[in-house]
Amino acid sequence: MFIGREKELALLESLYESDKFEYLVLYGRRRIGKTSLLKEFSKNHPVIFYSAQAKNDSLNLSDFSKALQMHFSGTYFGVFSDWEAAINYLTSQLSDKRTTLIIDEFPFIAEENQTIKSILQHAIDHDWKDKNLLLILCGSSVSFMENEVMGVKSPLFGRSTSNLELVGFDYLQSAAFFPEYTHDEKIISYGILGGIPSYLETFSDKSSIEENIAKKILGMGSILKDEPQNLLKMELREPAVYNSILEAIATGSSRLNDIAQKIHEEQTKCSKYIKTLKNMKIVDKVTPSGQKESSKKSIYRITDNFFLFWYHFVFANKSYYELLGDEDAAKEIHRNLPTYMGQVFERICTEYLEHLAKNRKLPFTPHTIGRWWGTNPKTRKEDDIDILALDKQHQSAIFCECKFRNKLLGIDEYSDFFNATEIITKPENRYYFLFSKSGFTEEVKIQAVHDGATLVGLNDLFSGD
Repeated sequence: MFIGREKELALLESLYESDKFEYLVLYGRRRIGKTSLLKEFSKNHPVIFYSAQAKNDSLNLSDFSKALQMHFSGTYFGVFSDWEAAINYLTSQLSDKRTTLIIDEFPFIAEENQTIKSILQHAIDHDWKDKNLLLILCGSSVSFMENEVMGVKSPLFGRSTSNLELVGFDYLQSAAFFPEYTHDEKIISYGILGGIPSYLETFSDKSSIEENIAKKILGMGSILKDEPQNLLKMELREPAVYNSILEAIATGSSRLNDIAQKIHEEQTKCSKYIKTLKNMKIVDKVTPSGQKESSKKSIYRITDNFFLFWYHFVFANKSYYELLGDEDAAKEIHRNLPTYMGQVFERICTEYLEHLAKNRKLPFTPHTIGRWWGTNPKTRKEDDIDILALDKQHQSAIFCECKFRNKLLGIDEYSDFFNATEIITKPENRYYFLFSKSGFTEEVKIQAVHDGATLVGLNDLFSGD
């Protein structure tokens, strides 16, 4: 079943309905759903859909030749002499009727044959600009697509009419995969699997979270059992170092120096490897909300929820979990989920605020939004604010507290939160949001009305308001 991607499908449809040459670069990390999106689009249109594979150039050319010939003539009369001959044949077959060419996993071709980009560039510039052709180049290697296809040094630079990076679903979109789950279970599923469609499809809302962990993540033969390691092996030459870095971040080492010390590597080497993980959209560098990216307070976090979950729980405990058995291991993981979900819940609350901002339901449109941390001048100790949203001039601020626990948020925590917000003194216009999985005490509800604070429970997160 195909879920979501309505806006992306609408873009593809608009490009198809255009009566002029269109060229879309579609990219995104592996498993994000690019091929599924293209196949869904192709159901309603006659397209030449070629999926390149990790094999030598002559074999890809052979398969591509067959795809072209079968589309235009219904017969296969042999391999073209080279890619230029194949593209010239395509050009010769173009007519007033819309032609759509989709090349999926384009990097597999371009890495083997560097001339293909120049061949396509020449065809675009000299033959296709006035043709009724839709060209879609798709790839999973984000850095390759950004640098080698769209980059300034690429022959194809500036030729695309549209670019689309496919990203993961947010918590609301991901919830559509689990209509039978409670809001709590939907939140936890997203915290474990993130917004990757192929991961979300593995869980069944007919089973409990614990059962899904046992069968779909820990179970023998499960596609998620070693998924992060397998992805790293596909993309990287030295997965062992990357494994160590990801484990260090997932278990609490967020600063570069701390990561380097934990894995016993030089900071310069760690920095290089982290940059690669950033390009793969697995790790991100974050600074306290409102501060410059060059801030010395910068830390690293794993942006992909499943990578975070897997390296937090599974990576270092594989042998131990095998001794426990899948069911008992899943029980142990399930017991520790509330602690793990704390940081994930902050991201979910951030997504909620972003959703409100897009629908103009916040007091102002934030220029920056994220976690804040720094030294409290009163206590002279490290302090933090779960989410701080600021306008461009830092005249308005939204302060947020996020609690994912099995108890009501009480007045003491409420008061501590308001005291913490006093660290940030500049904003004149101040707004307060408190998020709680389990709700709020009556005392907090009364005080919130008095203070004009907004209280947000799980039902609110899924209401769209």
